[in-house]
Amino acid sequence: MQRAGFLFVLFLLLTPSLHAQRPDPANLKKHVAFLSADKMKGRGTGSKTNRKAAAYVKRHFKKYRLKPLGTDGYYQSFTAKVRRVVVPDSLRPARNVIGFLDNGAEHTIVIGAHYDHLGEGRQGSSLAPGSEGVIHNGADDNASGTAGLLELARYFTSNGEKEPYNLLFIAFGAEELGLLGSRHFVDNPTVPLEKIDFMLNMDMIGRYNPESGVAVIGYGTSGSWPEIFTGVKHAKVKYYTGDDGSGGSDNASFYSKNIPVLFFHTGGHDDYHRPTDDMEKIDYEAEAGILDIEIQVLERAFTFPKLVFKPTK
Repeated sequence: MQRAGFLFVLFLLLTPSLHAQRPDPANLKKHVAFLSADKMKGRGTGSKTNRKAAAYVKRHFKKYRLKPLGTDGYYQSFTAKVRRVVVPDSLRPARNVIGFLDNGAEHTIVIGAHYDHLGEGRQGSSLAPGSEGVIHNGADDNASGTAGLLELARYFTSNGEKEPYNLLFIAFGAEELGLLGSRHFVDNPTVPLEKIDFMLNMDMIGRYNPESGVAVIGYGTSGSWPEIFTGVKHAKVKYYTGDDGSGGSDNASFYSKNIPVLFFHTGGHDDYHRPTDDMEKIDYEAEAGILDIEIQVLERAFTFPKLVFKPTK
């Protein structure tokens, strides 16, 4: 009886910690709050606050004991061309932030999101008239995706499992200038492209619409996706799929190299590329549910052999 009681108490003590590994809305809110704060001034490429955002991601990758796999520690630097509204084009320093969960596997799955945004509206892509010089906080685009990236990194480094695939977490720079960070990576990969199984991308996953659900784009880029998605569901978050893998965000850079992709996206809204894209409008509970769906997909994919690429056009 004493031993049985001890084991029961031990089970109760361990159970909360197991549940705590799942995506946490409080963590997501913390990350979005930091990245989209006014003091970050929109994280425009080449800015001091953009570098500060990269350092924030690096700090968490290091905290989760991911192996640095950039060209300079966690960083992979490149030069981005910034197209401004009234100022001539200029070259700006940019960087990807790359952390590697090395499971000693032959193949690697890339999990990515971009951390840059429009800064103070001088990059030429704001949709708000007269907004030059106004901070574009980019809470949904793409602080929400970066927060998701960090939560998945936390989950997979603390779940006590050694998956049969390595995981490469990448926070891309300069996405808003034409997918420049992801294009730089696939042209200068720190993991051989032929060793990459697929790429999962998160861009704008913070404004869940319960009527439509979250879009999962790239469903047609491998014949294995329908089987992998079998049984994947969430009690409060629904999803729908789209075949195309070539558009929308950093997933397109990987698709162009014949790598299967998935792109999670909660859809456009009136605050897109405007100064009103603020953290108070993010649905953190739903975003945690989206990440839970992604974990299910990843854990199902772990049981499959390396995916075969399928073009969608």
